Amino acid sequence: MATTEKKNLYTAEAQAVGGRSGHVRSSTGIIDLDMSVPEGLGGKKGATNPEELFAAGYSSCFQQALLVIAQRAGDRLDPETSVKCSVTLFQEGEGYGLAAILDVDLKSFDKQKTIEMVRQAHKICPYSVGTRGNMEVELRVQGEAISVDAQENAGVADKGGVQETQNAASV
Repeated sequence: MATTEKKNLYTAEAQAVGGRSGHVRSSTGIIDLDMSVPEGLGGKKGATNPEELFAAGYSSCFQQALLVIAQRAGDRLDPETSVKCSVTLFQEGEGYGLAAILDVDLKSFDKQKTIEMVRQAHKICPYSVGTRGNMEVELRVQGEAISVDAQENAGVADKGGVQETQNAASV
């Protein structure tokens, strides 16, 4: 089996001060945001939280993976195609974890083709690759869950659905 050399394409940097009740800023200054515990957990209005930022990044990245899959097949996505990502923070015992739902609406493709494209995108999306085996990711097409091969969430079931953090205080 041939091996492929890893080629770094881009590195993003951000710094946090004050944890969930602090501030984050990217090295470019484009992200410069107050952070808070989610409002529903007693946090303040007008601030974001790590789960919102993760959801925004994952949905954007997954949509790009769909664009790549479509292009490879000679297809074009409808400009109104959308990917909604919901990220849930949960506690299990002393550890905390995340779970995600990706809900895709490709608009112009039939359901079966959309399902196939979503599964292919899940194989190449950097967020999907990076979270595989570490958090549950549910795939949906227009609100309806689709089955995911066991290998797509490999390792999650062995961990009871969550990779516990070693230090709950870091959440």
